[in-house]
Amino acid sequence: MNQVQKLLIIGSVWPEPNSSAAGGRMMQLISLFKMQGFSITFASPAQDSDFMVDLQEYEVEKESIELNNSSFDVFVRELNPDVVLFDRFMMEEQFGWRVAENCPNALRLLDTEDLHCLRLARHKAFKENRSFNITDLFVEEVAKREIASILRCDLSLMISEFEMELLESVFKIDISLLYYLPFLLEPIDNDEIEELPSFKNRKDFVFIGNFLHLPNWNAVQYLKDTIWPLIKKRLPEAVLNVYGAYPLQKVLQLHNKKEGFLIMGRAIDAQEVVREARVVLAPLRFGAGIKGKLLEAMQCGTPSVTTTIGSEAMHGDLPWNGFITDDVADFVDAAVQLYQDKAIWHKAQKNGFKIINQRYSKSLFESSFRIKIEFLRSNLPQHRLNNFMGSMLQHHTLKSTKYMSRWIEEKNK
Repeated sequence: MNQVQKLLIIGSVWPEPNSSAAGGRMMQLISLFKMQGFSITFASPAQDSDFMVDLQEYEVEKESIELNNSSFDVFVRELNPDVVLFDRFMMEEQFGWRVAENCPNALRLLDTEDLHCLRLARHKAFKENRSFNITDLFVEEVAKREIASILRCDLSLMISEFEMELLESVFKIDISLLYYLPFLLEPIDNDEIEELPSFKNRKDFVFIGNFLHLPNWNAVQYLKDTIWPLIKKRLPEAVLNVYGAYPLQKVLQLHNKKEGFLIMGRAIDAQEVVREARVVLAPLRFGAGIKGKLLEAMQCGTPSVTTTIGSEAMHGDLPWNGFITDDVADFVDAAVQLYQDKAIWHKAQKNGFKIINQRYSKSLFESSFRIKIEFLRSNLPQHRLNNFMGSMLQHHTLKSTKYMSRWIEEKNK
């Protein structure tokens, strides 16, 4: 009788699928491993939150762990997982050496979410009012940490093809260490399309995004100061509803009913909010990864206007479900056109359905991912032999990080 395989996920936070795309992504990964028959434990050093998902509903064991504490060693040895998934590179830094020491035969996976070093380097260039250059990555301290983490792991799950190419060409990461696994969505069929609100029954513009994420907060400021006044001038009756989790006071004070700029806070049902809107606005000026808010717009049949950063690596050779532009005047024109022209709006909507079905349908990835995991588990010693740089970094990290962590643990006593 085959023994049930065990997966340990080490999360930086508890999943909040209604707060961020990252939370939704984590639940998709849990579903994917469940389909492969894994018994799953989700461990995190984070505090519980009011909006975290009830993991027990998904038959996932919840375990609180501590940073810099050898109690994790006991926990992971007793669990003895077959596969360990680190949620972002910071968790691999903290716990990777402990996993390697206590469960050396466990397959170590890293879910990058997006390349943090790319997002931070782009943000730095933006603040300095200059164009981002690939060489900016080499001076980014986070890049050194993130690339080291990718090399130490057996496989890194990449959400963006652009970021995979960047890792291969710029950082010379071997393709055997990278695996393209974007958001995993259910395909959209004609029955679902028929149930969506029509052009006529929709109104207003919407922006949605977690306010703790800097690219989102910057986009809201950009809308308020620059873009929305120009749209409002041409569409006096229009309203922009701004939704997002964790709105701080600086966000709430942007609310202005007279200007039709409404800060709505957390959406109880994000999909309902987007379905009722006629157009999504997402003028993102820096960031990385692929944007959950724009995929959600496509799922809801809501055309969008975004930037090259917003649409990066999302649609391949397929036409966008709306418009992509970095020019303010063009952005405003596109928003007004989509809002007023039913034919253009319908064409954009159809483009979105095509992108979801041809690029993000879960069925496109389930089988090949299962085969990849099985192959790595069967060939792990050889796979690691082929990754000398990773072995070297693992060796030195075990020494340096281990003794720093032990020192902190003793100090905390």
